[in-house]
Amino acid sequence: MNTLSLVMIVKNESAVLSRCLESVVKLVDEVVVVDTGSTDNTLQIAREYNAKIYNYQWNNDFAAARNYALEQSTSDWNLVLDADEFISNDCLATIQEFIHSAPEIGKVKVKNQFESQGQINTEISYISRIFPKQCRYIGKIHEQIQSDMKRVILAVEITHDGYLNKTKSDRNIPILLDCIKEQPQDAYYHYQIAKEYRGLQQHNQAVTHLRFAYQFIDRRKVFAPQVIINYLYATIAAGTLEEGISVIEDNYEYLEESADFFFVAALFMLELILSNPGNYSNNLFLIEQFYQRALTIGEVEVEGKVDGTGSYAAHHNLGVYYEVTGQQDLAKQQYSFAAEYNYAPSLNRLANLREA
Repeated sequence: MNTLSLVMIVKNESAVLSRCLESVVKLVDEVVVVDTGSTDNTLQIAREYNAKIYNYQWNNDFAAARNYALEQSTSDWNLVLDADEFISNDCLATIQEFIHSAPEIGKVKVKNQFESQGQINTEISYISRIFPKQCRYIGKIHEQIQSDMKRVILAVEITHDGYLNKTKSDRNIPILLDCIKEQPQDAYYHYQIAKEYRGLQQHNQAVTHLRFAYQFIDRRKVFAPQVIINYLYATIAAGTLEEGISVIEDNYEYLEESADFFFVAALFMLELILSNPGNYSNNLFLIEQFYQRALTIGEVEVEGKVDGTGSYAAHHNLGVYYEVTGQQDLAKQQYSFAAEYNYAPSLNRLANLREA
């Protein structure tokens, strides 16, 4: 009978730890918590769930800390979570079947929540989190499992709202800067630090690092589309719109099946036109074209996909486009499509139009 341990590293996670442990405690045989210097009641909460608690001297190396935690596990398999994550679907049967099959590495669906333009959005990623006991990590930050073992996607969903916690950037940014100093042409580190700066609303810093990431990107990498898409968002936020024009032109074919790309391209085109109507107003038709393309692609779940870019958010924004351009019937139609997803901005807009 194979066993499974939850393995965590924590520091001052009293606000979220109970939620995490409550979501997983019935799925595992053991809870291993390695503390890196908590000063709140994190460890008290861990004890309430009968966790095995260990202390570790933090040394700015996530892989080292995680590997120490894995060494404390006594199970055949390990599940790794952060305290600001929790399992958000019914997956007991899936996990049990997986850990009693041939040894493989299980990739779970992580729903990352982040704030953009005053709204909470959800971005999808697939991360290796369930694996046999011999597996270990490499990498000081955004660490990865080092193994040639086959990786499979499991029907396990984890919700992560840590990107809404800006205090974590105080820890992550210095490590990422050290990594960039050691590997200045590593697109992945530039991409990751840009996400930290995005969370801090430091858009000029974000666009600078995404510019480097875009310059050094290998388009065969799984995160390459997200570099391009986030680069466009960053040019909008930072107001450096001119550099985004060629990014759209050069990646139209490469990202022809990405709803996220066409969604941000439509947002970008609107901002570009507003910034200089004299030069760019003849591109107005592209806004409709890009949103329609996003809707045609639809909600295809791929790495980095943001919820709504192929459905309700695109319908709503297309409705706004039609309303502004005087096409009221088409606007109401698009708002109605979005309202079917219970999308609040469209529900409100429809109510206002009925009252007008």
